Amino acid sequence: MENGEAALAAVRRMTADLARRGPDAEGLDCFPTAVLGHRRLAIFDLSEAGKQPMRSADGSLGVVFNGAIYNFKRLREELEYRGCQFRTATDTEVLLHGYQEWGLEPMVRRLRGMFAFGFWDENLKKLYLVRDRLGVKPLVWAEQGSALAFASTVRALFAGGFGGEIDEAAVLDYLEFGWVTQERAIYEGIHKLPPATILEWSASACRQWQYWAPPVASANGVSFEDAVARTEELFLESVKLRLEADVTVGALLSGGVDSSLVCWAIAKLGANIKAFTIGTDGLEDETPAATATAQQLGIHHEVIRLSGDSWPGLEELVSAYGEPFSTTSALGILRVSRTVRQQATVLLTGDGGDDVFLGYPEHRHFRLAQLLAGALRFGPGQAWLTVKDALPRKGVARRAANFLNYATGGLGAVAQARDGLPYYEQHGLLAGRLAGATVAARQLRWSMEAGRRVLDDFLAYDRITRFVCEYLTKVDCGAMYYALEARSPFLDQELWQMAAALPYEVRLRKWTLKAVLRELARRHLGARVAEGPKQGFTVPIERWMTTRWRAAVTESFSDSQLARNGWIHGGKLLSHWQSVCNQDAAPAQLWRLYVLEAWLRDRGKSQR
Repeated sequence: MENGEAALAAVRRMTADLARRGPDAEGLDCFPTAVLGHRRLAIFDLSEAGKQPMRSADGSLGVVFNGAIYNFKRLREELEYRGCQFRTATDTEVLLHGYQEWGLEPMVRRLRGMFAFGFWDENLKKLYLVRDRLGVKPLVWAEQGSALAFASTVRALFAGGFGGEIDEAAVLDYLEFGWVTQERAIYEGIHKLPPATILEWSASACRQWQYWAPPVASANGVSFEDAVARTEELFLESVKLRLEADVTVGALLSGGVDSSLVCWAIAKLGANIKAFTIGTDGLEDETPAATATAQQLGIHHEVIRLSGDSWPGLEELVSAYGEPFSTTSALGILRVSRTVRQQATVLLTGDGGDDVFLGYPEHRHFRLAQLLAGALRFGPGQAWLTVKDALPRKGVARRAANFLNYATGGLGAVAQARDGLPYYEQHGLLAGRLAGATVAARQLRWSMEAGRRVLDDFLAYDRITRFVCEYLTKVDCGAMYYALEARSPFLDQELWQMAAALPYEVRLRKWTLKAVLRELARRHLGARVAEGPKQGFTVPIERWMTTRWRAAVTESFSDSQLARNGWIHGGKLLSHWQSVCNQDAAPAQLWRLYVLEAWLRDRGKSQR
């Protein structure tokens, strides 16, 4: 069939684009009306039997799967008890038998892991797409005529011939945040399946639904001691599950609380794996603190020194992230992944602890604002909203004004505190349809009522925006670009379910950020780790723009693709750049434009 040949060719193009994510094997499988393709990173059952796409014994069901089902051995035991016979030692085959024995959604609810997978049911002529609860693994899809295609990345889907022109609303998202939101993709017609969502598609209908939602903070009477004890129990279980693999497992060790706890759990469980610490010449260096922790725990430890010449460049950043993505620490993830991959295929990280246990300064600010809003009378609150724009907006005055805005305006005020799009507008850089346009977040309504739930609303909003679209994307794309599977115990659904329901008074006990995790660290690692400052992997991109990359930035802005596309005023951009390039550092907004320029140029080279 001509259509079948076209579908096979499209799938081949997509799997070719995904080769770096799955270098171990390529698989293709054709049904009468569907084609499945897969690139494999072998983690469980390294034999040929573990290749995908994988079919059921009767041939009617096919699956392609990305991720890891950490409890697959227990599920396999249940299925074998029901009479299922397994041909492999993979977690993938558990999905096939689980679907046939329990049905799709009951099977999905049993899964503990990070996953994105697609089922083709030949008997029903239906496709099912499923994404894990928190959105650790990506899944994108697009319809074209009577066909639907899906992949792990936007670029792979586009390479297969799906998606249209660049979505200008997505460009606005990127300029505002530095990444494209969950609601859209950089190309029109491509959709991102939300976390905890199932999509069902047939030639006649397409629908999707959410199968899980995290709890919200409650006054559930849990004491701080009980929370610490339960967290330790679930955390150890989570680490133990993530140590399961048929390949070498390593761990990332910084000087901070979260990764130190991961390594403590590894040592307590008796696992014999190596921890890696990245030492950075000329930048803030975590090596001394991490080395002290490794020595205290008695674990194998290696410090990887990075020099200024060893950092990835802009081309590597653009290649690894299929959409424009300007988070500077992504360059750090790429460099770490490239180095660690020489010794390990799975890497345990400390990602996610700050997000659910409340480790960011804004969590404390919003909690204080929420309490203030609850005590604030209507009159004074309305008075502040009337005079707020007339007050100074610099330094301490700006921070105080923002705090009062949060208490009287809620999430709408939080969204407007960003300095993304306003920067471009202030300097007259945006042109065409981008000029004067805005993003949905800036249109959220302010109200006193919203101020009384500002932290509640922020956590829900942040989970589906910054958490999924920036933090999880940064780690997945950066690690998988070098075929390294990153696993974080703090992203375990059972741990998350428990922690998200803890009262704020427990997670921010005595106004201490992530108090529960710090107490765990104090008990098992001591005050040095528990009371240490938050450790971050910072990359001084804005400083590099005006120093080592200055000539390249000037050249890029002098011949701007953005200007030729009518999105910015090229002359104003170059003039503005020349006015700031002699400073110590460039504004983050100009870094976003530089990345977007590079993305457009790369797209032009590979345009289908």
